Amino acid sequence: MPATNETPAAPRVIKRVDINLDRLAANNMVTSDGGRNPVAEEFRTIKRPLIDNAFSQDGRPVNRNNLIMVTSALPGEGKTFSAINLAISIAMELDHTVLLVDADVARPSVLRTLGLKSEAGLMDLLLDANLDMADVLLKTNIDTLTILPAGKSHRHATELLASQTMSSLLDEIASRYPDRIVIFDSPPLLLTSEARVLASQMGQIVVVVEAETTTIHAVKSALRQLETCSNVNLVYNKARDFPGQENYGYYYN
Repeated sequence: MPATNETPAAPRVIKRVDINLDRLAANNMVTSDGGRNPVAEEFRTIKRPLIDNAFSQDGRPVNRNNLIMVTSALPGEGKTFSAINLAISIAMELDHTVLLVDADVARPSVLRTLGLKSEAGLMDLLLDANLDMADVLLKTNIDTLTILPAGKSHRHATELLASQTMSSLLDEIASRYPDRIVIFDSPPLLLTSEARVLASQMGQIVVVVEAETTTIHAVKSALRQLETCSNVNLVYNKARDFPGQENYGYYYN
């Protein structure tokens, strides 16, 4: 074999960011220390059937069921709050790692909610074939949680999310690590076409419904967008059982 002067490619280093866990706790969110605040307990209940549906008895992902999209009918119902809490709660499991994807590419808010600055991400991967996923992933100080930001906005976001490039990316994300669960913070279903495109490629859907605010008509309209999806679940958010206390409820559709 002829000699070559080519230098082996250097291994790609994933950028690390630190989530302020005290800030999460102050905002009544799930933290990785296993605390038993009411929100943490609610998400312990919410996550269990999602994890059970994601894997077969031998521990392998089933039909992309480890790809879980969190959405809502309208803005402001708490989908990003729920997606982040769900991701951190699952990351506390002993047997799973979590990738949290900000797929609300028009109005990304995962990094802002976590107190982190904007970074390249999903849209950049779809637009630049030379980018590797490792170039845009953010490893966090929660060891089992990694974030894929939304990246730059783009006027053809719907077409990019519906592309073969996106489908191939989802296959890679779903299968690269057999223990991985991927949480997608999606746009609201009734405002954008991106959410419907994403939903068609997910294994499970969680629809966040704001108690006493979202109308039945809006919920039914949102669910009609998901008629082709077999695993659709509802999280009833901000329900008040006692003065000053907000709770979540989990329901199958």
